[in-house]
Amino acid sequence: MNSVTPHIAAERSDPEASRVADALGRHGYHVIHEAIAPSLVAALAEDLAPWFEATPRSVGPFYGPNTRRFHGLLRRSPHMAAFVMAPVVLGAVQAILGPHCDLVQLNLTQAIEILPGGDPQPPHRDQDMWPLHVPGVEYLVNVMWPLGPYSAENGATMVWPDSHLRQDEIVLPPEEAIAIAMEPGAALLFLGSTLHAGGANRTATPRRGMIVSYSLGGLKPYELPWLAYPPEIARGFSPELAALAGYRAHRPNLGTFEGRCPSSMLSPDMSVALGAVDSLRPEQEELIALYRSGALDFPSASAMADR
Repeated sequence: MNSVTPHIAAERSDPEASRVADALGRHGYHVIHEAIAPSLVAALAEDLAPWFEATPRSVGPFYGPNTRRFHGLLRRSPHMAAFVMAPVVLGAVQAILGPHCDLVQLNLTQAIEILPGGDPQPPHRDQDMWPLHVPGVEYLVNVMWPLGPYSAENGATMVWPDSHLRQDEIVLPPEEAIAIAMEPGAALLFLGSTLHAGGANRTATPRRGMIVSYSLGGLKPYELPWLAYPPEIARGFSPELAALAGYRAHRPNLGTFEGRCPSSMLSPDMSVALGAVDSLRPEQEELIALYRSGALDFPSASAMADR
């Protein structure tokens, strides 16, 4: 892989992706009922089944002791790449997040099993993992993929429609929430600013699914990608997937290794000494060039004092 940092391979002009992005902007969530082939879901579910069985129950009041959760799904199944790189999903993600960052990144992949019994998850907005918020900017897009049928009875994700427009309200009335019923092959997209929660499983069967989330590339992601997918794993990814999973710099010079784009970590010969290489946005390079040419005007001391 070369050191050029590829962008997400998705057509922004795709009409279906634009329709999904528009729905997300209006209501804070949207369901794509035929997002991927059910046969792929079945294959992924089979790969993840042993991990569900081996994973202990979660600890803490947020995750809840009636759940099992594990991460790093791209290294646990070769089928995961198709979900992470689903074109319509990526197109919608790019439309929502792309205007506010240089590159979009994979924030996490998490498998979730809600066991029978227990309480529903506390309502929350996932953007709150980052303490500073810029009005009008979305930080995150979540995608919930069911590995089996989701229903109101077995713990389907609860969403408060239009709650992304009411961010000054910490909680909203429970009767305003809706349970998102889905079949395998569907995908629920919702914004990081959308109030949501995992439901309570009142059946006798565990409810399994997974969430893939994407965030602004300049933020620290939930899941540290170089630990989840070290170079010996990421070398098996496509260049686009490796870039999405953290092996690319976000201009200006964020997330580098030895001062270079981290795609250099995927080189077959890491014994070669590497020199630092800038990764700047065009306007930053232009500003530096203007400064070095003497073309920039500097305010005088008196002018600064008048401000």
